[in-house]
Amino acid sequence: MFNKLALAAALAAASTAAYADPVTYTIDPTHTDVIAQWSHFGFSNPTAHFGQADGTIVYDADDVAASSVEVTLPLAGLNSYTAKFDEHLRSSDFFDAAAFPVATFKSTRVEAAGEGKLKVTGLLTIKDSSKPVVLDVTLNKVGENMAGQPAIGFDATTTIKRTDFGVGMYAPAVSDEVKIRITTEAGVPKAE
Repeated sequence: MFNKLALAAALAAASTAAYADPVTYTIDPTHTDVIAQWSHFGFSNPTAHFGQADGTIVYDADDVAASSVEVTLPLAGLNSYTAKFDEHLRSSDFFDAAAFPVATFKSTRVEAAGEGKLKVTGLLTIKDSSKPVVLDVTLNKVGENMAGQPAIGFDATTTIKRTDFGVGMYAPAVSDEVKIRITTEAGVPKAE
């Protein structure tokens, strides 16, 4: 009888261990970049980078629908590598960073989309406009970072219309569609 109870307890423990809890990761701004690219009158395809990302990723490998993403992008981190253009992008002609200093993304649904792939739907807020956006996400790696802490990395892409967010100056001659590419690494901070 004792052996049967011990076996039942071991099986229960093993089945519980098979379902890992969701893990909450903190975005590492040093290894995260959001890149926007558009057509400039058909002549070139410039880019702007949005750095200094802050936020969390909750990832549940056993139930991806229980996963979530919440990110804040300070417009102070906007960098086109041309100071005068950065000033123009932050002006009221575009982002109006004085009145709206951050852009945000908050997921509303996460779905599996094949091996190592996810579809992340959420609300992107720029200025005072919030619109649904779908990110096509690739899970790069889950493991330990160089500090021995749990870490995760993703790449993602989407296309948005900037006129949806009140940053449509010169559209459509300067393309309304903006391609977004994201790479992010996040980790579990060390316990204090």
